[in-house]
Amino acid sequence: MSTRTAMTIDEIRDNFELLDEWDDRYRYVIELGRTLAPMSDAEHSPQNKVQGCASQVWLSRDIDRSGDEPVLNFKGDSDAHIVRGLIAILLTIQSGKTARDILDTDPISIFDEFGFREHLTPQRSNGLRAMVERIKNDARETLASAS
Repeated sequence: MSTRTAMTIDEIRDNFELLDEWDDRYRYVIELGRTLAPMSDAEHSPQNKVQGCASQVWLSRDIDRSGDEPVLNFKGDSDAHIVRGLIAILLTIQSGKTARDILDTDPISIFDEFGFREHLTPQRSNGLRAMVERIKNDARETLASAS
């Protein structure tokens, strides 16, 4: 998977359903993490670091204000392979969306649908919630600055 092709959450869901064993699902999640666009050294900054994650996680945002509503595009990275995969899934759900769409979406319910609630450690679950909250806060800030 060297070339980055934008997958949809439905494609990820379909692929996930084909894998019966969690070992295979984890390998798939790690593979998804390898599709993340690389972040520059400058983007691995303290202000992009997500607090509340056991591993190191960075999320950067770019706001496209060319349309009627601002669109948020995110990049993410982590020092943990599984977490990089979780970021890839989260960004598939949230990146490239308007701030309102981000706030109206519940990514945790999608992760629960995939069965992650039972298969992530409490620290990883807390970290995932911290990443979701960070993206939602970015969306709230974007809406506030647009009005």
